[in-house]
Amino acid sequence: MVATLESLGSVVANPQGLGRQHAGPVDSGRMPPRSELKSESCIARHHAITEVGRRVIDLRGNDPHCNDWCHRKDAPIRMIQFMTVSTRPSITHFRLIVGLEIHVELATRSKMFTRAPNVAHPDYFSAEPNTLVDPIVAALPGTLPVMNRRAIEMSMMVGLALNCTIASQSKWDRKNYFYPDLPKGYQISQYDMPLCAKGWFDLTLPDASTKRIGIVRAHLEEDTGKLGHELPGGVPFDGSLVDLNRAGTPLLEIVTEPDFSTSEDVVAFAQELRNLCRFLGVTEGIMQKGHMRFEPNVNLALTLADGREVRTPINEIKNLNSFRAVRGAIDYEVQRQTKEWIETGREQGRGMKSTRGWDDVANVTILQREKEDAHDYRYFPDPDLVPVEIDDRWLAAVRAEMKELPSARRNRYVAAGIGEKDLRQLMDLPSLCTFFDEAVEAAGGAASSTLVAKLVLNAGARRANENGIAVADLGITPRQIADIIAMRESGSISAQGAEQLFGLACESPDSAPAIAARANLIVSNDQGQLEAWVDAALAANKQAADDVRAGKMAAIGRIVGAVVKQAGGSVDGKAAQAMIMKRIGKEA
Repeated sequence: MVATLESLGSVVANPQGLGRQHAGPVDSGRMPPRSELKSESCIARHHAITEVGRRVIDLRGNDPHCNDWCHRKDAPIRMIQFMTVSTRPSITHFRLIVGLEIHVELATRSKMFTRAPNVAHPDYFSAEPNTLVDPIVAALPGTLPVMNRRAIEMSMMVGLALNCTIASQSKWDRKNYFYPDLPKGYQISQYDMPLCAKGWFDLTLPDASTKRIGIVRAHLEEDTGKLGHELPGGVPFDGSLVDLNRAGTPLLEIVTEPDFSTSEDVVAFAQELRNLCRFLGVTEGIMQKGHMRFEPNVNLALTLADGREVRTPINEIKNLNSFRAVRGAIDYEVQRQTKEWIETGREQGRGMKSTRGWDDVANVTILQREKEDAHDYRYFPDPDLVPVEIDDRWLAAVRAEMKELPSARRNRYVAAGIGEKDLRQLMDLPSLCTFFDEAVEAAGGAASSTLVAKLVLNAGARRANENGIAVADLGITPRQIADIIAMRESGSISAQGAEQLFGLACESPDSAPAIAARANLIVSNDQGQLEAWVDAALAANKQAADDVRAGKMAAIGRIVGAVVKQAGGSVDGKAAQAMIMKRIGKEA
């Protein structure tokens, strides 16, 4: 995202006014010079540096031997207030920089290092809190972890789909930190030898061009538990309730290069990655259940009026589980970080990174903590786990198991004539794509794709939505769909009859022709009967008939509908319209 000075609005256009508004009074009216700092430690900690046109104060620690006002409780604010905002160069434009971390819960039947059931698998979605726990999950003394081979293979699939190099050897490390939902006091992860690294993904942009997004790494670890603040029934609770069902779930963390420059591109990539993982079958990808969580790392490159470029500190927004939240958090950070730089002049540097949460109601990010560096986690190799060694044979077996990727499937559908609207609907659900492909094959191949799509996405999707199930679970078979299309193409059933037959086929295993015959849906070729139906419809809709005679053709739909209703679906709409035009004295 690149913006000019004007597009940033009054925040940037009047930095001096904003600075004075927020500055407020100060006691001495001046910043104490270096000579007035009370001790050498003060000097070392505060790094009072005079730069061109401004001062930067880096406050660190608290010196008990210094009684100067620089160590008062409000010292950070007061020191910042001394900065000469009026002489800071204005912003001429900015560039958004975003890297993305994605956590994918893998849908294995068991957890990463134990046989305990995995809450990310569909069979355990509705498990009661703390029922998917065993001694390993609870971190009881004497327990030892055992690797989940399937989780490793699923991670390899994602790595291959992202064009990563799969490491011939990777290892496990302990990431040490304390949190109530982390029973062991450490998380088993991968630090310096990840399973997948150095990949890329070509993102298709709205103008049909592509943008290559670099993949730094994809490493496997175990998920933590989670904290709740509601009692059963949604009753608010002042404390925190620990649920360890999620603890130990296989978690694949994917880290991108900071290659995004708009929030729209980040959302598009997140959606593509979700589709990729779902089509590979490695996750259910239900965002509301936390199967995929996105954490954008956001900062700005600001170009100043004096020609310099400065960068704001990186802020990581944690645990976003909707695309709306991803977009909203990034867009909010653009405005917040711009204002913060104008007020404080803080720039990117060591120890400046922080993590923030997203308030979905207020649509703002909230500071959570200053971000730890890697050394703060005291990583060291896990002594209870051997390294993972992947040979060419295992890698080839995993590659052969991979399903068609979404990009290849999309290109195949476009080549078959599927329109953009139908394409989006199809690609939203892997199970729908599979069912659609089976119906196309039964109907004779790619040439029938558009006909199958029309039936499946209209009659099928509507019934699926009404029943709250997937199209593939309606009960109709791909063979029945193929027969319905063949009957419609031959004219033996009407368009309305085809929809009726679809619904009946969902309830019966019989062939579509047999069901149609039993339901009297076969189109009648009795011209005398058709004339009688038309005459009755004209008599019942005299005004519509007069409108048609006057050239108002939109009125004919009412008469056609009346004919089809009398025929019980056993007449074709086009044939009915032709007979109507004939009977009122106009050519069809």
